[in-house]
Amino acid sequence: MQTTKIKKTTTSKKQSDMPLYSKRSPARKKATSEKGKPVKIAFLGGLNEIGKNMTLIEYDDDIIIIDCGLAFPDSDMLGVDLVIPDFTYVERNADKLKGVLITHGHEDHIGGLAFLLKTVKVPVYATKLSIGLIEGKLKEHKILEDAKLNVIKPGQKFKLGKFEIEAIHVNHSIPDSVSYAIKCDAGTILHTGDFKIDTTPIDGEVIDLSRFAELGKEGVLCMLSDSTNAEREGYSASESKVGDSFGNLFSKAGKRRLIIATFASNIHRIQQIIDVAHKTGRKVALSGRSIEYVVKISTELGYLNIPEGLLIGIEKINNYNDDQLVIITTGSQGEPMSALTRMAMSEHRKVDIGANDYVIISATPIPGNEKTVSKVINELIKLGAEVIYEKMHEVHVSGHAYQEELKLMMALVKPKYFIPIHGEQKHLRKHAALAELIGIPSENIVIADIGSQVEFLGDSMRVSTGIPAGRVFVDGYGVGDVGSIVLRDRKLLSQDGIIVISFVIDSVSREIISPPEITSRGFVYVRESEQLFSAASEQALHIAQRVLDNDSYDLNAVRTRVRDDIAKFMYEKTKRSPMVLPVILEV
Repeated sequence: MQTTKIKKTTTSKKQSDMPLYSKRSPARKKATSEKGKPVKIAFLGGLNEIGKNMTLIEYDDDIIIIDCGLAFPDSDMLGVDLVIPDFTYVERNADKLKGVLITHGHEDHIGGLAFLLKTVKVPVYATKLSIGLIEGKLKEHKILEDAKLNVIKPGQKFKLGKFEIEAIHVNHSIPDSVSYAIKCDAGTILHTGDFKIDTTPIDGEVIDLSRFAELGKEGVLCMLSDSTNAEREGYSASESKVGDSFGNLFSKAGKRRLIIATFASNIHRIQQIIDVAHKTGRKVALSGRSIEYVVKISTELGYLNIPEGLLIGIEKINNYNDDQLVIITTGSQGEPMSALTRMAMSEHRKVDIGANDYVIISATPIPGNEKTVSKVINELIKLGAEVIYEKMHEVHVSGHAYQEELKLMMALVKPKYFIPIHGEQKHLRKHAALAELIGIPSENIVIADIGSQVEFLGDSMRVSTGIPAGRVFVDGYGVGDVGSIVLRDRKLLSQDGIIVISFVIDSVSREIISPPEITSRGFVYVRESEQLFSAASEQALHIAQRVLDNDSYDLNAVRTRVRDDIAKFMYEKTKRSPMVLPVILEV
């Protein structure tokens, strides 16, 4: 495999103050310090949050990136479409970049890649399915032709600069997921990616535990491991268990139409639905742009096996009886624009929900989505549908390892240092506690944060901060042009509305030609507030004229005084704080 050489763009790099290396055994330090240069791990996302995963590993003058994901906006990020990592540090060190390694094809691991590749030119390495999903994103952003995408296979080894990379097969809720063992002269770094231990996976490809054990015997300097389910005791259930549940639920549906909501990327889940539908003589229709695309790519690449004639277009569902249909849809998280939500709100163009619908939500709400999911369920029930969503029906299993699996992985790998990743603070802390239980010393466990850099040299380690990192908001075509001030204004507008006060001023006489006009949106009902606006207009006129009567002709001073005084006036009269926007036209 050829390694693409990146053209140099900049070498500037801001160095932050760092604590001294922690001390270990002098004899051992002498033996390993001759290795010379440290290996550094920096985090641009995926810590103290769910999503936006992005990790950098640096040795000598070479840097590799592991994943480049996105996160979906919180409820207070009004109008924001996506959240991606801050690429400032990557841009500063573009000449050192050797490649981007992708662990799997979920949005929180590949969703930011198109934005990164618009900023820097760097080759991407991923398994076949992940590359297929990435191609679609890059095509949408019109940068596919310029991208250097390299397909790798689990078990494959290749070099990127001074790093030797090995991809290791793991189980997850999407096929073709891998961990990466990254070797350099300073030691071996193991990045697990998202994983679980499934002994009966749908595709028959069991996680390569033997290779992890071999790495443990060879020696692993540091292990970075998925912490998503670190709070859950025991072992995660096998994906095959969901297939058994689907068989029972299809029988219970009887003559009713089946509608199943799941994650678009959960190809194994979709395959099981297709298998049961084929067995029971039902046709399958897809609803949702993302699920249609994933099924198309997965079928073309051989990850989905769909019997000929089984799949029909959503526009053809009226040609079949209810007991002949299964609709697989997006919207398991209650996303406002998703197909299931539009069905629940009676806004879907092709699907009308009624008493003869049997709806299965094959997913668990992501923390923070509980209310939106509950709202969709309630609306579906109001329309007469029976909705299956409770855990007791076993219609969903997690793709992330539980506590016993996490401990088993650490016991096999035997890392010298351990860094929990991919989770909120509570997940990272719980995972760190599990690491201590299996014998990793507490001083060798690092709970890092976005912007942290962990540096290893021989038997010593230090943690520093100061790497530029944070959240970049994507709003429409704008990337990074929405910040805290804009969000603050949007929040203010959403809470108390806006008042626009328009003036026409004679620039020669410095007189206001006509009384100010006041326009309001989202503040009060205008027709019932004529007296309030009339008083506000009169006060604004007096304030503005007093400022204009001064020696200096300062329109900014007019705007400021009118804004502040009218804001105070409105609060006194209504106990509300609308945004006040004075507009001055000179003639």
